[in-house]
Amino acid sequence: MLLFRSGRSSHWSWLVWLLSVVLSVVISAPPMFGQSKGRKKRARATATPSASSGEPSLTNIPLPIGHEAKGLVFPDFDADGHLRGRFEAETAHRIDQEHIGFQHLKITTYTPESQPDLQIDMHTSVLDLKTRVLSSQERTTIQRSDFNIAGDSVQFDTNSRTGRLIGNVKMVITDKSPLTAKPNTSE
Repeated sequence: MLLFRSGRSSHWSWLVWLLSVVLSVVISAPPMFGQSKGRKKRARATATPSASSGEPSLTNIPLPIGHEAKGLVFPDFDADGHLRGRFEAETAHRIDQEHIGFQHLKITTYTPESQPDLQIDMHTSVLDLKTRVLSSQERTTIQRSDFNIAGDSVQFDTNSRTGRLIGNVKMVITDKSPLTAKPNTSE
């Protein structure tokens, strides 16, 4: 009943050793399957609240003119280091020195208390890096806990967190309690 003394046991131990080597190589190798030679690697950039001018941020996206990045994620901090928003784009490409185009952009804005506020979905959009105005000429949806609004085109100022929807605008209010709350007249 001693399996390891027979000639077959060395065959099995060799097979187990080979399998462990192959698995360790596959696990430690960088993901390269499923990408053709011409495809760009996924770009994942992060910024900290104390980001200096050399580190990636919303106005300093390290993407050369004419190049495209997939899976781009950037936080947006205000001057005090508070998180204002998070930008997630399926693809981003540098149009010129002052403009970046996005495909399938999802933006989450945050309140001053760092709670999620708005969810903005844009199919195709362009960010002007000087004015920090994001614009789209395609249908855009903006959602918050108490409403959903959509329009045919949008301009969204990332500094002031204000936007302008134009054309075929539809709004659905899902929670009217903030609108019907009576003002405090005890003062």
